Amino acid sequence: MIRPLYDWTLRLADSPNALVALGIISFIESSFFPIPPDILMIPMIIARPSRAWLIATVALVTSVLGGLFGYFIGAVLFDTVGQPILDFYGKAEAGEVFAQKFNEYGAWAVLVAGVTPFPFKVITIMSGWTGLSLPVFIVASIVARGLRFFVVAGLLWQFGAPIRDFIERRLGLMFTLFMVILIGGFFLVKYL
Repeated sequence: MIRPLYDWTLRLADSPNALVALGIISFIESSFFPIPPDILMIPMIIARPSRAWLIATVALVTSVLGGLFGYFIGAVLFDTVGQPILDFYGKAEAGEVFAQKFNEYGAWAVLVAGVTPFPFKVITIMSGWTGLSLPVFIVASIVARGLRFFVVAGLLWQFGAPIRDFIERRLGLMFTLFMVILIGGFFLVKYL
């Protein structure tokens, strides 16, 4: 069952529309979509290692732009929906305290979420909601996503053929590990 999906992803990764698809996935993942761009980026680099740096750059630029959209969602939806709800329940001050605490460590939150499997969209929306400094948000996003995508690109560029063989021989295990990391990220968001 996993093999046809893997083969389809590799075919997409080698198609003329691969960079556009990666850009779209990377953009929407940073603001609301649950699937990370790595699912397309990794096979793209494995299929064409000579384009590793271009692929990482597309993922970085579109991810940061998507993060700005997530920031906008947090800023706009909080003003129109979130604040009245907090006022209704008499929790407006609690929202202010949370916003101040988040903004104290907001750059670190963006950095950690941007590099780890933690859903980046949660932090982008919270950054807009709490009014985290936009320049701080942008710089932290560029650093975090740049680290994530360029480290992956560098490793795959350097060790691509052995990694491809490893993945293809252990496709079920790799899929299971990916799902555990993805579900673990959502678990962290929900319970922490």
